[in-house]
Amino acid sequence: MDTTGLAYLSIAEASALVAKRAVSPTELTDAVIARAEALDDNLHAYLTRTFATAREEAKTATEEIATGAYRGSLHGIPFAIKDIYETAGVETTAGSKLQTPNIPTADAHAISLLKQAGAVMLGKLNLHEWAMGGTNVNYFFPTPKNPWDQTRITGGSSGGSGLALAAGFCYGSLGTDTRGSIRMPASICGITGLKPTYGRVSIRGIIPLVWSLDHAGPMARSAEDCALILNAIAGYDPEDPTSVDVPVDDYTASLGGPSPSLDGMRIGVPREFFFDVSEVDADILKAVEEAIDVLRNLGAEVRDIDFPDPVYHQDNQLFGAESAAYHEERLRERPEELSTLPRERVATGAAVSGMDYARARWRQLEFKQRVATTFRDVDLILTPTVPVPPMKIADIEPAGPGRIMARHTAPFNILHVPTISVPCGVTSEGLPIGLQMAGRWWEEGLVLRAAHAYQQATDWHRRRPPL
Repeated sequence: MDTTGLAYLSIAEASALVAKRAVSPTELTDAVIARAEALDDNLHAYLTRTFATAREEAKTATEEIATGAYRGSLHGIPFAIKDIYETAGVETTAGSKLQTPNIPTADAHAISLLKQAGAVMLGKLNLHEWAMGGTNVNYFFPTPKNPWDQTRITGGSSGGSGLALAAGFCYGSLGTDTRGSIRMPASICGITGLKPTYGRVSIRGIIPLVWSLDHAGPMARSAEDCALILNAIAGYDPEDPTSVDVPVDDYTASLGGPSPSLDGMRIGVPREFFFDVSEVDADILKAVEEAIDVLRNLGAEVRDIDFPDPVYHQDNQLFGAESAAYHEERLRERPEELSTLPRERVATGAAVSGMDYARARWRQLEFKQRVATTFRDVDLILTPTVPVPPMKIADIEPAGPGRIMARHTAPFNILHVPTISVPCGVTSEGLPIGLQMAGRWWEEGLVLRAAHAYQQATDWHRRRPPL
């Protein structure tokens, strides 16, 4: 197999070859590093490369596996990590000039779990400054380019992760998602991204954006790969106050095998907001309708449903006030080192009153209660992930198009429910389109099963950008 073929293996495929010693971690690591070294000076996925260390880790993994000390599906698999996760001995910038130099002394909890599973760490990936945006158009670091059209955005804030996976620079990544920051770049870059239930994956050691909305989760090329990663990183962390002690499933067992059926699964489609023809691109609507037909053919019962008004319930006061609380000292002492969008957002958040914040929290509780009622009648809720194709980098204004980009993703952060984006088509210009599916709290397995079944019946997730 040539280098490109190796670099575009799924984690499931690569780990099967590693387990039977048909391919070594060293070969996998060399393949993705070769692509990054050839292409990334132009694309800008990485902020920090730790390729020399990765080669040493891959050599160690190869030796361990050769002696029979195989740890499981992630052993020897090369990962790159959004640069908002703290990494011991490796700079963590959060995409900000203010954060440098910052060399953590300990790993974020999720990173330590990946390392325990034997993953190889390639480096730190680009993100929107402080994770405060959905475009990944940056001011202090190079803006990452969409590999499907390099004049366009990758989406954010986990844009470097979406780019790196689509370009074949790694096999898996960890992103964070506060208003859609895993799912937006997944949709725009043509990869798969899962936001688990709030509290399912520890956020300890991740630089915060909004404590009550921050989710950590896997990004990969398939739902199956996301399940493999989630198996490694899910679980209770007693040192994280947001972590919840609930049983963790075997997410790969939940997938239903190579030919899964969706017989009996009830999927609800909220058309009034998420399918508004005045807000959602026609190519995206067409692709999602075709995906609905695929799910029906797999046995799912798909029907239209009512849905609470997302605009009323996802008040941005909640978002802004918590960001301002975290960044208060920076805004006071070094405001010139925040670019326009973060500075404005933090200043606006600082002006939020306690009463406004309390009302936003109450609306969040109302929203969750009303959607819990909806979930009595359906198992999943289906929408387009992003309502518009990725914009051109040159057209992005300083304030950024955050509201339209996160229009469909942010409600599910307020709800805290597990939500996935999978590729489901391309626009007339050949740009990826994402399908979003959300499930009940703690039912990641059901979400992954539906996504996996869809991907077994289609090949959108296997398509590669023209690099």
